[in-house]
Amino acid sequence: MGKKRIVKKGGDEGAGGRGSSARASRRKLDAGMLYVEATYNNTKVSITDPKGNVVAWSSSGSLGFAGAKKGTPFAAAKVGELLADKGAVMGLKEVSVVVSGVGAGRESAIRAFASKGIHISGIKDTTPVPHNGPKPPKPRRV
Repeated sequence: MGKKRIVKKGGDEGAGGRGSSARASRRKLDAGMLYVEATYNNTKVSITDPKGNVVAWSSSGSLGFAGAKKGTPFAAAKVGELLADKGAVMGLKEVSVVVSGVGAGRESAIRAFASKGIHISGIKDTTPVPHNGPKPPKPRRV
């Protein structure tokens, strides 16, 4: 059977990606923060102003990647490229990066963001690390 396709008629192609960047282009900032949250299942990236207010964000799932493909480095690179374009429209010149999580997309999202010409002033890792964690289960007695 397969999926049913819905064909939209009219000149409104790509309104999802274009509307958010057009809205964000009114805001001008030259420096900001880039937050990367890389889990095993998804990669979320957001741009904030120096105070911490989010001005643009995206994730692998919002770009159309589904299932196990959301956690791949390729999907994270696409998210990084998209946000770099949004940041360039806003006039972003320099960011400080805060990385959280242990997913596969943590490095590739930053590399894709930097490849668009925005200077990265520093990278900080805020991944939570357990000092000891919960007690492991007892061995099975059979």
